[in-house]
Amino acid sequence: MPNDHNVIENPVTGERVTFRKRPAETGGALLEFELALEPRPAGPPEQIHARQEEHIAVTSGSVLLRLGGSQQRLSTGTAMTLPAGVAHTLWNDGDEEARVVVQVRPALSTDVAIETLFGLARDGKTNKHGNPNPLQGALLAREYETFFGWPAVPLQRALLAPLVPIARLLGYRARYPQYSEPKDD
Repeated sequence: MPNDHNVIENPVTGERVTFRKRPAETGGALLEFELALEPRPAGPPEQIHARQEEHIAVTSGSVLLRLGGSQQRLSTGTAMTLPAGVAHTLWNDGDEEARVVVQVRPALSTDVAIETLFGLARDGKTNKHGNPNPLQGALLAREYETFFGWPAVPLQRALLAPLVPIARLLGYRARYPQYSEPKDD
């Protein structure tokens, strides 16, 4: 799949991403993609984007959103901005596919993070929730500044710091050429 990265799927989580605008097209200001979610009883673990906000707009179906400990249903035509630094997750608990347009600002390398996680899942290198092993996860968290919903980000940074060099020594990477295009440097 190295030549076509506009549509990618995660067979473990039942997610499909269609990239609409990539960081290279927006000067790094924006990543926009459509997220299609299969019905699932629960979504990915809560996550925190240290420096990014997300704007989500439901275009079909409905999703449950947990933001900062509060849960609410968003249905077709509703939108919400998720601030940086606040734990969140969303999932489709309905019977039909749900679609959400996601805008991430600033884009950073979030598209590569998504490609990497989905690629690891396709290759059987994640658990049943789509999470990589702790060493791979530590490296990805540090590289892409996306952390679990708890404990606090500064504590996670401190706990993950010693794992990163070990992960690199063992051959783990934040970017794999088989999952994403070369970075434009």
